[in-house]
Parts: sequence; C-alpha cells; structure tokens
Amino acid sequence: MQEEEESQEFGGRPSKSARKREASAAQDLGTRLIALRDSDLVELDLPERLLEAIRLAKRITARGGLARQRQYIGKLMRDVDPAPIEAALSATSRTDAQDAEKHKRIETWRARLLAEGPAALEEFMKWRPTADRKSLQALITKATNERIDSGSREGASRQLFRALRDSFG
Repeated sequence: MQEEEESQEFGGRPSKSARKREASAAQDLGTRLIALRDSDLVELDLPERLLEAIRLAKRITARGGLARQRQYIGKLMRDVDPAPIEAALSATSRTDAQDAEKHKRIETWRARLLAEGPAALEEFMKWRPTADRKSLQALITKATNERIDSGSREGASRQLFRALRDSFG
C-alpha cells in the first residue's frame, strides 16, 4: 500500500526508495546466481550477456572488481523476469536439502550397522525388506573385522555406504 502511495505521489513513476529496493533485490538474485554451478546456470536459460557476466564474476578475485561486477549483474537483472529464476532456485534448494537429508540418513544407518551389527541389520531389513541381506552382512563383517588391514576396512565401509544408498532408491 505504501508503494502505491509513493508511486502516485510521483505521477505513476516508482519512488526512489522503491527503485533502490528493486535494484538491491536484482543484485541479490545475481549474487545467488554467481554461487551456482555452471551446469545449473545453463539450465536457467538466462540471456547470453547475463550468463557471460556471471561467468566472469566467478573468475574475478579482486574484492572491488567483484563488487562492480555484481552491480553490473544487478543492472542486467533488471531486464529479466526474476520469478522463473527464483522458482528454479527454490526448486534446486529443495532438491539439495532432500539430497542432504538422504545422505544423513544413509550415513546414520551405516554408523549403526558398523557399531551394532546384526541387531541393526535386522531393524534395517524390516525398514528396507528388498535390500540384499547377505551382501550387507558381508560388507559389515569386512568393515569391522580387525584382522583385515585398515585400507580394506575403509573400502568395505564405503561399499556399505553405496549399497545402502542403492537400497534407498
């Protein structure tokens, strides 16, 4: 409501404060884009000038130069509809959070299986009945066997993680 009053006050033109807020939001969005991987940037289907400016910003190491480049990216962002970019970034953020949560669950199960052994395996099999019990048991035994060298135990632990990840689907 305040923005409407401000824009009416200046003959339909946005106030200086509103323009500053928009410019700051565009620059902030540009900064979030700089943090993305190049493959994620390409998927956003950004204008070529903006994409090149973001790629250049990734290579700039000087603090002042990077600040100027972020301002330039913010300027280029004013000509782009931010809604689809925001939606894509939100979807990516949700996917990353889900992947991180899945990774934590798998790591927790691996730690339990290595620490508790057969009891934890029984519980895991109730939770994931399609998992290959024999291969999991063999990996647990190999990863916890004191007579096997530490490199082989670590390798078995990594294989156990991969087997658990595969069983999570």
